[in-house]
Amino acid sequence: HRRPSSVHTGQLQMTVERSDHSLHSLVGGGHVGYRFLPGRAPTVVFLCGYASEMSGTKARYLHGVCAEAGHAYLRFDYRGRGASSGRFEDGTIGSWTDDACAVIEAVTRGPLVLVGSSMGGWIMLLVARRLPERVRALVGVAAAPDFTEDGIWPGMSADERRTLATTGVVHVPSRYSDEPYPVTLRLIEDGRTRLQLRDRIPLDCPVRLIHGWRDEDVPWRTSLRLAAKLRSGDVTVEIVGDGDHRLSRDADLALLARTLHGVLGACGA
Repeated sequence: HRRPSSVHTGQLQMTVERSDHSLHSLVGGGHVGYRFLPGRAPTVVFLCGYASEMSGTKARYLHGVCAEAGHAYLRFDYRGRGASSGRFEDGTIGSWTDDACAVIEAVTRGPLVLVGSSMGGWIMLLVARRLPERVRALVGVAAAPDFTEDGIWPGMSADERRTLATTGVVHVPSRYSDEPYPVTLRLIEDGRTRLQLRDRIPLDCPVRLIHGWRDEDVPWRTSLRLAAKLRSGDVTVEIVGDGDHRLSRDADLALLARTLHGVLGACGA
């Protein structure tokens, strides 16, 4: 497939998306849509947030960053979103982690640097624990491990919990979309089996966490909790004083680029 091209808009380098993409067929049926930029190792892998897609601002921006630096770069859509097959309501933390590992193992070779945004920060940890011999560093952007249990579940009203128990799904308002997001009982229950912040996280690679002080979706203290749970001795947390959850302004993206360049340098790349 043809590679997306890049253009500069002021200080921000963005990717101009083309309609084509590649598909990875999954065992058991269905496919994951992805875009892969060949380059040198480590391969940078971007893991999207809840209901987000590989066409999002940060995912496209990092394509330009990696293209300029000559690094391989992979981004993809979880099943039920974008170019991937399936229904979003059928997805769970576990199934989306499976998607990530499947496309990573099919498309990439050698060392990896994982960049996880929001829910992608949770999946980033799970992927790193599955592939510890390949993952060289982690970058979390408003990382949201355990968000189903620590954010969604306690935030539900009694009526919403009854609806969830009865119908298996409840629709919650989103400040990022006119349409409410579906939250399923399956998502909540699966998330409870994959919680990361209750015990020590046995990862030893460098970890960089960026979080907005004004994040109204995932408290900035979540990144501090994550830092405290990681076994690695090379963990830093950077709080963006006026940053929100998305961290997609030009200055936020520039910070992300500097952070990524820093961990790539630490990997000897």
